[in-house]
Amino acid sequence: MQSLSTRVLNRTYLQRQFLGGGSGRTPLEVVTHLIALQGQENDAPYLGLRARVDGFEITHLTGLLESRRLVRGALLRGTQHLCSGADYSWLRPTLGPVLEKFAARLPQLDRASLVTTIGQVLAAEPLSRAELGRRLAAELPGHAANDLAMAAHLLSPLVHPAPSGFWRHRGRIRCVAADAWLGRPMAPADVSTLVTRYLTAYGPASVKDFQTFTGLTRAAAVFATLPLRVFKDDNGIELYDVPAAPLAEPDSPAPVVFLPEFDNAVLGHADRARIIHPGDRALVTPGWSIVRPTVLVDGFVAAIWERNRDELLIRPFRRWSAKVRDEVMAEGERVSRFVDPESPPRVILTAPGQSPSSPWPVGRGEARRG
Repeated sequence: MQSLSTRVLNRTYLQRQFLGGGSGRTPLEVVTHLIALQGQENDAPYLGLRARVDGFEITHLTGLLESRRLVRGALLRGTQHLCSGADYSWLRPTLGPVLEKFAARLPQLDRASLVTTIGQVLAAEPLSRAELGRRLAAELPGHAANDLAMAAHLLSPLVHPAPSGFWRHRGRIRCVAADAWLGRPMAPADVSTLVTRYLTAYGPASVKDFQTFTGLTRAAAVFATLPLRVFKDDNGIELYDVPAAPLAEPDSPAPVVFLPEFDNAVLGHADRARIIHPGDRALVTPGWSIVRPTVLVDGFVAAIWERNRDELLIRPFRRWSAKVRDEVMAEGERVSRFVDPESPPRVILTAPGQSPSSPWPVGRGEARRG
């Protein structure tokens, strides 16, 4: 069994995540390849696509949302993601068991009655989450409106139509039944389809990696049915990959990359050593609901960054050479101009190891379902 070094896994991962530069893919192709793009924060997918798509512009993503070629809704691990409309019709019901587990924490409901009522309530028009909850409570007395709205997102395929998912949109989020919005029925795929898609974009990876990324469990039996290549990492963990998928050279060049909070590349595995040095993981994910925006240097997370009013702050974990510092600052300037072409935030590089000046929000991340 071939052993793959962390360096090979890193460079292979950069290639498969389109973070090595010059992918030539369109935004829709990139989102489809990644299965779904983490979108808990509205601006994050734009920054994630900017890192992966040559010449990406904000209108490229808003246009895909307006045309319904991309949709936004609760998917992987019960959190907000963007995926293609074609994939949503099978991905959402395939992930249904994961979302239903989260619903089990809510007060007991007659699920069949709830799903039927959701369809009736949303038949006429999209509704805000608050209004959806109120109308469900009127039809299903004895339950809190907030609980019903949350249960609706976890038990029924709902998407959030535009302007939800637009750059800097902070208004109300509306809900609509996915089958009506997309004009196609919801039908689950075999989990093997999801395994193959995952390994294509995130492999080589372990069974535990797949389970962590999707939220699904008991996947080992599915892996065993597929004609996969098997490797091992430096710790002897078995890693699986699709046949003929290329492995990168360990000395392949890696550009400086700015990634948004909760980016797929950071959340793609249980063992994140291929992109985060183990000793740095707590700096990136200091709490179970927080995954900070990151900067990749030589393929690995080497700093976190944040927008603070009119400033873009870069906080390196350790000291850099002058060459690396210049490369990071140059990319930071480009990100700053993308964020606000008219009045770009001032880019500031802090001292190595300096903590954020203000507490990072808690509860804005993967803990906030729907």
